[in-house]
Amino acid sequence: MKRPLRIYGDPVLREKARPVTAFDADLRRLADDMIATMHAEEGIGLAAQQIGETRAIFVLDVPETSDRDDKGNRLNPDFPMPMVAVNPEIVAASRKKDICEEGCLSFPEIRAPIERPVEITLRWQDLAGAAREMQLRGLVARAAQHELDHLQGVLLVDRMSPVKRIALRGKLRQIRGKQTA
Repeated sequence: MKRPLRIYGDPVLREKARPVTAFDADLRRLADDMIATMHAEEGIGLAAQQIGETRAIFVLDVPETSDRDDKGNRLNPDFPMPMVAVNPEIVAASRKKDICEEGCLSFPEIRAPIERPVEITLRWQDLAGAAREMQLRGLVARAAQHELDHLQGVLLVDRMSPVKRIALRGKLRQIRGKQTA
């Protein structure tokens, strides 16, 4: 079931996620709702805070066509999509970084260049509670880092350069104003 998105200005977006301890039907229902919401909103990732929950869970669904290197090879061929990460953490990150435009469902019509490591090693639990770990590359790594930020209460605006934040100040006020209206 699609749930309403929480938009910039909603205090839940600043809350840190609580670890998940119950791997039950309620958690599976939450994951299904998150995937349905992400797809309905045409996103590639969604963290629990973005639908008003504060559990440590995010979902990703990066299209296969966006998971390719310059030669057309899959960057993350063994990474199942859509993916559900419960209690995720980054255990390693590459020194190499790049800057790419990012958007966020909680910041409608806002995009900003954000610097992030190009590869990470992600550790998480699946919906049954089993431990998983995998090295992620490219857009999948970027999306996972973005959603992990949400779980820590860190938002797109916090990663923007000061110049970009100033340039978007009016638009950010407008989004925040709609949230409080």
